[in-house]
Amino acid sequence: MIREVNMYEAFFDYLKKFSADPLSEDEKALLRQAFIPSKLRKRQYLLQAGNLCKHFAFIVKGSMRMYSVDDKGSEHIVRLGVEGWWMGDRESWVMVTPSLYNIDAWEDTEVLLITRDNALELIKTVPAFCEMVRQLDERNNIANQRRLTSSISGTADKRYTDFIACYPELLHRFPQHIIASYLGVTKDTLSRVRRQLLKK
Repeated sequence: MIREVNMYEAFFDYLKKFSADPLSEDEKALLRQAFIPSKLRKRQYLLQAGNLCKHFAFIVKGSMRMYSVDDKGSEHIVRLGVEGWWMGDRESWVMVTPSLYNIDAWEDTEVLLITRDNALELIKTVPAFCEMVRQLDERNNIANQRRLTSSISGTADKRYTDFIACYPELLHRFPQHIIASYLGVTKDTLSRVRRQLLKK
């Protein structure tokens, strides 16, 4: 029970970044009702390809990855996440269609889970949550556009230096082969790029 209280407090602290006004006790109660505390063991799935994404997860502690698997069995990392990040398949969540992706815990992970219905209700009733969604949508659109441009025209060196600049907190949480997959390069290519950067 104590740990669950701490999980909610971590989320309340996170919401402070999006609103100058403190959360009221009523708003905190609404948030507690909307989110379900959960724990995932390392490699445990939040979502498997072919299933509906029924929950989005706010990561309180730990790390997660979202990936597809091709016909040859190779994994392709779409998204990585650590504390204070969200994880879920937005297309499946919004469109209520089977997901193309797997999402699992890379470490033992603690999350707060929310359904789409509960999220839509919070948007109407908790201004800080509404502002958070607005800002995250903007950032997500910008990040996706940058990543698309990078994957189309960026060299491996540029992709890696951009990754370091944008997501330094991910570097020491995920192994090289995971980061290579996220960047769309081979592990050998990433090793070469890293060696070159160290020489500079």
